[in-house]
Amino acid sequence: MSNIQSDKLSPRVPGVARRKSIVTSNASQESLVKIEPLHAGQSLPLLIQPAVDNVDLITWATNNQKMLEKYLLQHGGILFRNFSLSRVEDFEKFVSGVSGDPLEYRERSSPRSQVSGNIYTSTDYPPEQSIFLHNENSYQQTWPLRILFFCKTAPQEGGETPIADVRKVYERIDPAIRDVFERKQVMYVRNFGDGFGLSWQTVFQTSDKTAVEEYCRKAGMQCEWKSDNRLRTRRVGQAVAKHPQSGEMLWFNHATFFHVSTLEATMRDALLAQFAEEDLPNNSYYGDGTPIEPAVLDALRQAYAQETVMFPWQQGDILLLDNMLTAHARSPFVGPRRILTGMSMPFSRVTNNI
Repeated sequence: MSNIQSDKLSPRVPGVARRKSIVTSNASQESLVKIEPLHAGQSLPLLIQPAVDNVDLITWATNNQKMLEKYLLQHGGILFRNFSLSRVEDFEKFVSGVSGDPLEYRERSSPRSQVSGNIYTSTDYPPEQSIFLHNENSYQQTWPLRILFFCKTAPQEGGETPIADVRKVYERIDPAIRDVFERKQVMYVRNFGDGFGLSWQTVFQTSDKTAVEEYCRKAGMQCEWKSDNRLRTRRVGQAVAKHPQSGEMLWFNHATFFHVSTLEATMRDALLAQFAEEDLPNNSYYGDGTPIEPAVLDALRQAYAQETVMFPWQQGDILLLDNMLTAHARSPFVGPRRILTGMSMPFSRVTNNI
């Protein structure tokens, strides 16, 4: 596997490093913050808070990228709290300063609203619905190495973003199950235009069928046009991956997330009553197209559950995740909730042979 070059991991953003800073030396900058686990005895997430007044988080984080990279590789996620950030523009600058320009949300799997540039809302699902743990875009050939969340408005109740270290998820899964997935991989089947979920025009950000076909060809997907302007796609992808820096084995796929059995009962039953299995909006199989056994899916969900960590959002929080090390989810909530997200550092399994 190719190693990621250090210049990609430590982007320098013109102008950001010149922001007014309280101190300049690394030692004194580190003394400006308190660094400790959020929960005693748990590695994920690491909590960073100001130790003195008026710490400029954007300047501090930009000047301490190497240290943050070390902590992120160790813990999988970092929560920045109590830095008095409130504007979308601040979050956008933080993303650019720490991990490079935010990426466009392509080949979409959930509804999001664009807020500013490539900063989006987190998934726009009704508040009573939960979202299962997943690593962003792991069903694609290219995914972001970094995903960041910003709490613009904290909900009154619930609405956490559960997270899980997929190194530990991998270790919890029966080796016999892992072996089957490593050999067979995972097939994702998606259907568009049947009146449920995102349209193919939204997912691929075009209404040109030829452009969709070309995108699918380059992205290693089969596409099939159905009647009435509907589309079905199939892609086979990895079930496990090695982290490009540490070489650690990761459970890295959307097999559980996309499988119909993972949906809440009312939604699952409604979909199965309306659609034949091959026409479901999303579903997953072994890479050879055979069904994943219910007992296996139960075991996978249990492995995620055993590694799940949650915390209540506070206004101004920023959560930085290594998207390959840490999966994320969403809990149901009450009251207004506005969590924004940005993704960065694209990484391809094709060019990096994972």
